[in-house]
Amino acid sequence: MATSQLTASSVTVPARNFVSFDGVRPLAVKFASFGTVRPGTLCQRSFKGLVVKAATVVAPKYISIKPLGNRVLVKIKTVEEKTDGGILLPSTAQSKPQGGDVVAVGEGKAIGQTKVDPSVKPGTQVVYSKYAGTELDFNGENHLILKEDDIVGILETDDIKDLKPLNDTVFIKVAEAEEKTAGGLLLTEAAKEKPSIGTVIAVGPGPLDEEGNKKPLSVAPGNTVLYSKYAGNDFKGKDGTSYIALRASDVMAVLS
Repeated sequence: MATSQLTASSVTVPARNFVSFDGVRPLAVKFASFGTVRPGTLCQRSFKGLVVKAATVVAPKYISIKPLGNRVLVKIKTVEEKTDGGILLPSTAQSKPQGGDVVAVGEGKAIGQTKVDPSVKPGTQVVYSKYAGTELDFNGENHLILKEDDIVGILETDDIKDLKPLNDTVFIKVAEAEEKTAGGLLLTEAAKEKPSIGTVIAVGPGPLDEEGNKKPLSVAPGNTVLYSKYAGNDFKGKDGTSYIALRASDVMAVLS
């Protein structure tokens, strides 16, 4: 049977040659160079490069997990399956949780000759960075093991506005996007520029210096600040207010 040699560094293959995926409709798909490929086999074989990342499953014979160093084990909050009005959400619309309860903590970290204890304890409800840590399936429940530095703050209520930032985290109420242009034209939602200005609501105690002492941050609650446009983690309050939590180093200026 004749074969086709694909020798270019990359090739463009029309999307009609592939199995369709819900919600994904590419015009064309590019692949790195192949060896010999028989016609008609691209849509019949699975691709080794297509990997679905899943949580690491901890075998039932292990009954406990002890984090090391400055790592923290968190039991992930259950994903909401319904809206407040009771409407069932499809899996694609369910927001990935960014919070949970601390189950166990490591022994802390050393800075120079100083040993620093963890700033959270088992039972504390925390919020963490969106893509932090490694997910674990432990005792049939979803957990996350992550570094303490990836914890954004402590949340003792169900509303993100009450977040207490940790370390060098700054918690900001985002300014509302402009509704009109300078000429008075109304803007659609898609045309509204993402704001990068907001009011500081709360700040963490600051990072540690080489002697293990806290270094106060250069911004304070009440400051209006300009921050990096694509930094931090976005949150919505129960009333729809937009917030962002980011590192103090991502705050570029104080406005007055």
